[in-house]
Amino acid sequence: MISTLSRMIRTGILTETGELASEPHAATRNVQRKIRRIFGRAICIRHVDAGSCNGCELEIQALNNPYYNLEGMGIKFVASPRHADLLLVTGPVSVNMEGALKRTLDAVPEPKLVVAVGDCGACGGIFGRSYASRGAVSEVIPVHCTVSGCPPSPTAILEAVLQAVSSADFRER
Repeated sequence: MISTLSRMIRTGILTETGELASEPHAATRNVQRKIRRIFGRAICIRHVDAGSCNGCELEIQALNNPYYNLEGMGIKFVASPRHADLLLVTGPVSVNMEGALKRTLDAVPEPKLVVAVGDCGACGGIFGRSYASRGAVSEVIPVHCTVSGCPPSPTAILEAVLQAVSSADFRER
């Protein structure tokens, strides 16, 4: 117990640094304005696990903590694809999830945005294409943006969501 406490004191506080940490209020206001300008309201995200190892899911769940304050920025996760503006897909698409992923995309109202998260979602990762995997998400459904990393940081995921929202196809709306 004493050795654990002394190690904690020696290590200190380890936090993620970046743009969101340095100016949270200014960054939040900029993101809110950008989302409201493009969509006119909050953006709703539906997460789909297409066969991942759950490393990316842990980073996605970190987006819901107070540090990133997604709700304050006008971004929220929804349970139904019928209420979603954007699909956040993790993992290589397994054979068993291929049909479900296509049906989920069909249920999303227009405009449909898709972000493939992690190396597995972007290119198939270590699984690639096999008898059990279709590989990258882009081989099954159209993808607007990908996030590399195994797993990618929450900041990288948030940047990809913002990049997908501000893509040229949807600015004209």
